[in-house]
Amino acid sequence: MNRKYIVWIGALLLVLGLTFQAAPSQAQCAMCTASVESSNNESGDSIANGLNKGILYLMAIPYVIAGCVGFFWYRYSKKK
Repeated sequence: MNRKYIVWIGALLLVLGLTFQAAPSQAQCAMCTASVESSNNESGDSIANGLNKGILYLMAIPYVIAGCVGFFWYRYSKKK
């Protein structure tokens, strides 16, 4: 096999291995849990919604950066 394919297969196995790890997580701090549980109101807007949107925002930024790097890397390698 070509060395390039071995590296890609290794990287894929590493990503899959890290993605599908079955580890229970109970990492919420007591203050965050208490404030989210007590913030329910009639309008449906709560601290929990804000926390969820913040988590999604923080999770999306690395993917956007990696996508941009990959795109420019592809364009640079295509010019050669």
